[in-house]
Amino acid sequence: MSGTDTERMEHTQMVKPETLDDLIKILHQIFESDNVNIEEVQNIMEAYESKPQEWMKFAKFDQYRYTRNLVDEGNGKFNLMILCWGEGHGSSIHDHADSHCFLKLLQGQLKETLFEWPDGKSHGDMLQKSQHILQENQCAYINDSIGLHRVENVSHTECAASLHLYSPPFQQCQTFDQRTGHKNTVKMTFWSKFGKRTPFETTISQENN
Repeated sequence: MSGTDTERMEHTQMVKPETLDDLIKILHQIFESDNVNIEEVQNIMEAYESKPQEWMKFAKFDQYRYTRNLVDEGNGKFNLMILCWGEGHGSSIHDHADSHCFLKLLQGQLKETLFEWPDGKSHGDMLQKSQHILQENQCAYINDSIGLHRVENVSHTECAASLHLYSPPFQQCQTFDQRTGHKNTVKMTFWSKFGKRTPFETTISQENN
């Protein structure tokens, strides 16, 4: 690789999104291609420094459970959403329907626990692979070949908010019972879309992040 190629590569990686709108524009450009460069998406999402005044209009909290709030539909290539976690809120263990899943922390801390897929033969607790705490502005990645995960806001005093990108978008996923590995298919819904509440969808179970 020549020096010029190296410089060009470094240059393309250095496009820093100054605002959430910048980030969305860059993501649209990246996803025009059919090949998703996981590292590139992760880097660009991490490079955006969270500014609550830019994303707060999309962040809708609920007293009882975490919420999924649609920010951008990515021309059908991806869904970008903000998940809002009250104190102690968490997801079920779930898969990602063969999609790419990026999770960037906008505020607070979240604990991610990775699990192996249940093999169908064993009964009892699902096998835990790893656990880590995501800090503000960090971006994690998962897909079904990596495993299943659960995400939790373990704080009892602080809310958390996270930015999620799913490509391709999906409408349902599977959740798993940690004690038995038994799975259920659940439909995903949005608590709000583009900053507007979607009250007609609240009765449907929404279990994913």
